[in-house]
Amino acid sequence: MREVAIIGVKNTLFGEQWDRSFRDLVVEAGVGAVEDAGVAGEKIDSMFVGNMSGGQFVEQEHIGALIADYSGLAKNLHVPSTRVEAACASGGLALRQAICAVASGMDDIVIAAGVEKMTDVPASKASSALAAAADREWEGIMGATFPGLYAMIARLHMHQYGTTSEQLAEVAVKNHYNGQFNPIAQYRSPITVDAVLNSIMVADPLHIFDCSPITDGASALILAPADIAHEYTDTPIYVKGTGQASDTIALHDRRDITTLEASVVAGRRAYEMAGLGPRDIDLVEVHDCFTIAEICAIEDLGFAKKGEGGKVTQQGETAIGGRIPVNTSGGLKACGHPVGATGIKQAVEIVQQLRGEAGKRQVDGAEIGMTHNVGGSGATAVVHILSRNR
Repeated sequence: MREVAIIGVKNTLFGEQWDRSFRDLVVEAGVGAVEDAGVAGEKIDSMFVGNMSGGQFVEQEHIGALIADYSGLAKNLHVPSTRVEAACASGGLALRQAICAVASGMDDIVIAAGVEKMTDVPASKASSALAAAADREWEGIMGATFPGLYAMIARLHMHQYGTTSEQLAEVAVKNHYNGQFNPIAQYRSPITVDAVLNSIMVADPLHIFDCSPITDGASALILAPADIAHEYTDTPIYVKGTGQASDTIALHDRRDITTLEASVVAGRRAYEMAGLGPRDIDLVEVHDCFTIAEICAIEDLGFAKKGEGGKVTQQGETAIGGRIPVNTSGGLKACGHPVGATGIKQAVEIVQQLRGEAGKRQVDGAEIGMTHNVGGSGATAVVHILSRNR
């Protein structure tokens, strides 16, 4: 396989964007990434777009073709554009497919993008659409929502390992602290542990400040073979490893719901491909759709021993300046979670960090970063390892 580099990136603002359409968002991200890479439109060979539920949120399917059309890549150029769906891991999987296209030699210049416009429907409809990422027949039909499913994970983690509500709250506090320095973040105000613990209970033990928000936004990356990356940018970022794994879609079929085995396996595959381990990673963007999800993620990826994710967080080891900075972007919790775009946004954050362009949230000396994107309650996991050095 050929080595792959990221040569251009762009995020839109994340948040409630009533004055922006689905099409506006993804075109802004795509055009921005193309401009960042300095690539002419006729050089683009293909595009992969992560999108979970266009039909539910904006009543539009055939997303790949729509985006190719409105980004100017369909008429005359006829660039192939493929929608990729893996629930909340749609963006991460779109990036993986783009990496494979370049690595295989089939394409040279490829766009990996993600988009979701979630605020055009009532919250109840958005929640129903998101619940379809779980097992509708065995979980959704019984009234289980994602806060409910992750609340069960949290409650068992507390029972088995002594994790506390205060430790869950520390995840939200850290990510809101980081989010205040991210100009695209949906929430840019710090919060306190007391504010989390006194906020509305959504599904015991998860309060509303333990939950990621409903968000509009889009993100895009441009990929190229590593051999020609310097033709476009002085700061290419190299893909060193990628891993994907699946698990049962319903929680009741898993060996241990406090471990997302798809994350463990996807992480292991990415580490093996890169020839690296957890100690080599300088920062990581993990899928903190709920605060317990971040605690599970840092355990599953090897950054904390099983059952100690809450303690590690409370001790400041995952803060900027700590042993392993986690979610410098603010994560899904503070930056926002437009589900189809999240996996791409995570990679954009790592690229900006490795370029040294992250401003007040910059991790000093960052050379190797990781992204971790989860679909549903863990039925899909996608992990990427990126490096400043080839």
